[in-house]
Amino acid sequence: MNSQKSFVSWFRDSSPYIHAHRNKTFVISFGGEAVLADDFDHHVHDFALLSSLGIRLVLIHGIRPQIDQRLAKLNTSPQFHNNLRITDDLALQCVKEAAGLVRVEIEALLSMGLANSPMAGCSLKVASGNFVTAKPIGVINGIDYCHTGEVRRIDSDAIHQQLDQNNVVLISPIGYSPSGEIFNLSAEQVATAISISLKAEKLILLTEQSCCHPENNEQIRQMTTNEADIFLQQHQAITDKITLPLKAAIQGCRSGIERVHLINRNIDGALLLELFSRDGVGTLISSTPFEELRPATLNDIGGILELIKPLEQQGILARRSREKIEMEIANYIIIERDGLIIGCTALHLNTANQYGAIACLAIHPDYQRSARGNRLLDYIHQKARELALKKLYVLSTQTMHWFIERGFLSSEINTLPDQLKSLYNPERNSKVLVKEIE
Repeated sequence: MNSQKSFVSWFRDSSPYIHAHRNKTFVISFGGEAVLADDFDHHVHDFALLSSLGIRLVLIHGIRPQIDQRLAKLNTSPQFHNNLRITDDLALQCVKEAAGLVRVEIEALLSMGLANSPMAGCSLKVASGNFVTAKPIGVINGIDYCHTGEVRRIDSDAIHQQLDQNNVVLISPIGYSPSGEIFNLSAEQVATAISISLKAEKLILLTEQSCCHPENNEQIRQMTTNEADIFLQQHQAITDKITLPLKAAIQGCRSGIERVHLINRNIDGALLLELFSRDGVGTLISSTPFEELRPATLNDIGGILELIKPLEQQGILARRSREKIEMEIANYIIIERDGLIIGCTALHLNTANQYGAIACLAIHPDYQRSARGNRLLDYIHQKARELALKKLYVLSTQTMHWFIERGFLSSEINTLPDQLKSLYNPERNSKVLVKEIE
């Protein structure tokens, strides 16, 4: 029974994302290591599921280990400089062989429709083509990169035509010049250029490891582009498995992509967990904060009501009608996380008498014990100082100690200002707390 409830709860929680992602364009990049892995078919099943949910998919695969394998068979060592392959004539032949084989293998996996498998009943159409025009990198600091190139142009119209026909677009890290030359490209660069050209809603980079902080090895869950820039400057010794995706994410966000996700492809179901759960399992890069504390607007009323309703039913908060919140919306402050209001409070001001009353402080149960209540209270303190308030009052029935631990003192009803005293409800028998503003 618990597993049934858990499934129902998860499915309900995922439904806003199912609606939000439908008909959106996602560009997903993964390395050649992922293709060689034993569990790559799991990723293919997830790609098929995303497509069946109405997501327009563009897949870009890497081929670095496949190229290296072919060079090894020819007793030739791969040549790199600044993490870019030097693609001579022999390496180019290996690039073409690897790209062709990997593309065919992925197309075959996306074409499966076996009964009793996750692909049962699936009928995916896969489109590939010469969507990427490239140019040579040339000679840099005396190093001739030969057939290694960079993206010159993306034929976004042709890709959109394929997506409009409900095809999954599969692209290899190869570009072509107008003169018919072939260039070996970076998969991350191709994915970034394509997502920018298509104005994709998301760029998703399946990485070989999680993006963790080198000082404590804790996963970084989210960063703005500015924070990611500073992180790369401060930790220049971290592996290219993280620096390359991070640089691609920064470039993508600064070119108009709302969100870039770095997801460890070794986590089973990571793609689904990242896209259809509130907190995900990867690292989110965005130009603006993923979680934001800000003044409330009229559009937030529904979210505020949903947040405080359980607390009203428990008697923790006094009941408030939609109309009352609408009239007082200018007094409310919220914490919004990926479209969900997870925290709120209100500061009712009496600037003439230089005091404020804190009300309706609530944090979503899934996000408590994470200092978000402190953030709201700090915001109120800052605003109170800016407005030259002398005192802050709180009326509380069950959270007195939380406020006392943060410098509020118990007081009596008769010490309340007349306006607050007139609003006091004896039936709730709320405790009075006050704090002097320094």
